[in-house]
Amino acid sequence: MTTTSAPDEPLSVARTLRLAVAQSTVPEDPTDRGALRAAGQEIRALMVEAAEAGARLVQFPEGAITYPSKHVMAAGPAGELVPADWSRAAWDVMREEAESITALAGKLGLWTVFGSIHPLTPPNRPHNSLYVVSDHGQLVARYDKRFLSHTEVSYLYSPGHQPLVIEVDGIRLGFALSIEANFPEVFAEYERLDVDCVLLSVMVDDAPRARVAQAYGTLYNYWIGYAIPAQFSATAPSGIVAPGGRWLARCPANGHPALAIADIDLDSQDEDINMAVRRARPWRRSARAGLYDERTPVGDPRSDVRTAF
Repeated sequence: MTTTSAPDEPLSVARTLRLAVAQSTVPEDPTDRGALRAAGQEIRALMVEAAEAGARLVQFPEGAITYPSKHVMAAGPAGELVPADWSRAAWDVMREEAESITALAGKLGLWTVFGSIHPLTPPNRPHNSLYVVSDHGQLVARYDKRFLSHTEVSYLYSPGHQPLVIEVDGIRLGFALSIEANFPEVFAEYERLDVDCVLLSVMVDDAPRARVAQAYGTLYNYWIGYAIPAQFSATAPSGIVAPGGRWLARCPANGHPALAIADIDLDSQDEDINMAVRRARPWRRSARAGLYDERTPVGDPRSDVRTAF
């Protein structure tokens, strides 16, 4: 696990972070240089909008610069799936766009989290990653998707190996990508790591995925940032889930780029958030830690399933 904090953090840190969750247009062809540049331009426009709204951190979808379609990168001559030929990807454009996003984050003083593919030394396949850029315009961390689909692990990517936790303004953030929503152990692990919010970025046209994300806010009583591509937003737009499971903010479900903005406030007095953070979460932790062990009756015949009513 990697943990990092904002540089030059004051001794007394805030307990509130304004989060912006974006739905941006995600291109699926990493060989299309024009589409990659358009994606970068749209990301930067939404970053400016987020900064103007007072956001401290903006989250983008999985593969925000590009999420390569298997039909583009791993299709054989007869339409069968084959290992992707990553030499075809416009890596120079992806790098230039990532560098421009990083530079703008520094100018805006805005923490920025965006998805792209991360190259490894051949013959290793790339990672499917989230880049974390600080408000000083520095790449400070990278989360590599650990649980991959069958197609991803067979033909496209190398899996990552560890969770990632960073701290911004006193708020602890964890990260997950798309299909990892179907692995509850990822989100249970972040509960054990004491995060306040998990940023889940996806590239899927799937309404149940958003409901699963909302459920983690209910189960683990932390905030969830849910970022989805604009082209899929009519099914389930980007948004922010409060501890307890309520949607705090959602983008329009209209297929267009947008932002959902809400405050992660550890001192929130909202009734449902207060109950989730200060009562439900500590109680569930104590229950998991063995609260009931010493309260289980010993030698009580009523605990014997063979005992009659």
